[in-house]
Amino acid sequence: MEENMEEGQTQKGCFECCIKCLGGIPYASLIATILLYAGVALFCGCGHEALSGTVNILQTYFEMTRSAGDVIDAFTLIDIFKYVIYGVAAAFFVYGILLMVEGFFTTGAIKDLYGDFKITTCGRCVSAWFIMLTYIFMLAWLGVTAFTSLPVYMYFNLWTICRNATVVDGANLCLDLRQYGIVTVGEEKKVCTSSESFIKLCDSNELNMTFHLFIVALAGAGAAVIAMVHYLMVLSANWAYVKDACRMQKYEDIKSKEEQELHDIHSTRSKERLNAYT
Repeated sequence: MEENMEEGQTQKGCFECCIKCLGGIPYASLIATILLYAGVALFCGCGHEALSGTVNILQTYFEMTRSAGDVIDAFTLIDIFKYVIYGVAAAFFVYGILLMVEGFFTTGAIKDLYGDFKITTCGRCVSAWFIMLTYIFMLAWLGVTAFTSLPVYMYFNLWTICRNATVVDGANLCLDLRQYGIVTVGEEKKVCTSSESFIKLCDSNELNMTFHLFIVALAGAGAAVIAMVHYLMVLSANWAYVKDACRMQKYEDIKSKEEQELHDIHSTRSKERLNAYT
């Protein structure tokens, strides 16, 4: 009988511990972190491969070559964008972890472990700092999303020209890279439907693959924007929580202080009455 009671208490203790651990998980921050990592992974991975495909298309079908020396050309800009992608992937991997830690430190489980005062004093400053930083990153991702839409628009035009060339026989359509600022005005780098390189480009898998990779990268940037907005809502709620907790802590301190003063006054009067009686 005693063994069954001990087993029941052990099972009850494990169950309560699991419930407490599950209650301490910041699910809102967890969802936002997963969305952020998914968006950044799509943007960085697909964007990197799309840029590599763009280099192959420019070199193979538009007969472009890298400029000698320190001249900044389209290939140099593409290399810079690749390094930026590496930095974005590393930076937001760390930032997602920091936001998750901030979410854990504003849950009830951590509050029970460390007490109200430590959470509200440090947590309010940390939450306010993360709100400002996340807002800046949200604006940055909006700019990244707008910038990523440019290659999608360019490849959509090229894909449309290929489709129209197959539908309309004898149509003489051309794509000039000078229209998009890829080359200078003095250079003439264009392909027309009558050229053999244009036909090979439309029939190749590189065009469709690069086009769809840029679309997925654009979707990843949009997902990162949504994650930043989600984080702003979570951080704002956390900031309001720690602010209210701080006020509650001050109220509890004042209340306990008044109760202690009343207890001291009552004890003093009791002693005076006792002394007067004796």
